Amino acid sequence: MTDEITRYSDTDLAEFKEIILGKIKKAQADLDLIKSAYMNDLNNGTDDTSPTFKAFEEGSETMSKEANSQLAIRQEKFIRDLKNALFRVENKTYGVCKVSGKLIGKERLKIVPHATMSIEAKNLQR
Repeated sequence: MTDEITRYSDTDLAEFKEIILGKIKKAQADLDLIKSAYMNDLNNGTDDTSPTFKAFEEGSETMSKEANSQLAIRQEKFIRDLKNALFRVENKTYGVCKVSGKLIGKERLKIVPHATMSIEAKNLQR
């Protein structure tokens, strides 16, 4: 008979759930900010300036929109990963390494609540 713990307690899962919900709320607010920056005209009043400056401004605007688009994509993936973690909390499989089947350390989960692998498994993946 083994004394190894195979899942986190309901109390631990409730604590992780609060952490995840807080991260989702912040991540969603950040995504909204990124999207609003992406949708913004960014016209900065260059209509009456020299054509050269206007060309630089338009190039900068395009780069900024591309960067914001990439940020938005990453943020959406982060939110999706957090929601998947929330699902694992609900079905009580949260915190179990998908490679080893052992529990992922609490400190790691508090820092990276959407983690699906222990540090050991992650290092072996490299």
